[in-house]
Amino acid sequence: MTTSIIVATGRNNAIGAGGDLAFHISADLRNFKTLTMGKPVIMGRKTFDSLPNGALPGRRNIVITRNPSFCAPSVETASSLNQALEMTVDAAEAMIIGGAQIYEQALPIADKLYITEIDADRPDADTFFPTIDPDGWNCEAQQWLTDEKSGIRYRFVCLSRK
Repeated sequence: MTTSIIVATGRNNAIGAGGDLAFHISADLRNFKTLTMGKPVIMGRKTFDSLPNGALPGRRNIVITRNPSFCAPSVETASSLNQALEMTVDAAEAMIIGGAQIYEQALPIADKLYITEIDADRPDADTFFPTIDPDGWNCEAQQWLTDEKSGIRYRFVCLSRK
């Protein structure tokens, strides 16, 4: 099984502000849906709570939580990242979708990173993606694009562990 992380980061690795995504770019959200559809998605409870409509349709939703009584429709729970990954062992690829604590735990074991690099700052950001050692990864990057709505530049980057 391939363990993958998917994330959108600003210039300073910002991923969140006030319990929401740091940036909302339509093409990034479409890319997220395309890459995660039909695959198990693993997330922390705070990330799950930030989803406006609850569980993501068309995907097996696994929420990592310390609360054994946590329950939500169309969601399975795990008490740790390792347990969540064990639950997805039969999948070709498991997608780790956040948040910061889960990313921190998953980065050392991830096989692939799907990163939307956003060429913008979010001064009020309070949640950040960990620093990546570029020497440990092979990089495929697309050219910079510009979001028509916001004017923000972004690009999709795929990193595969060396």
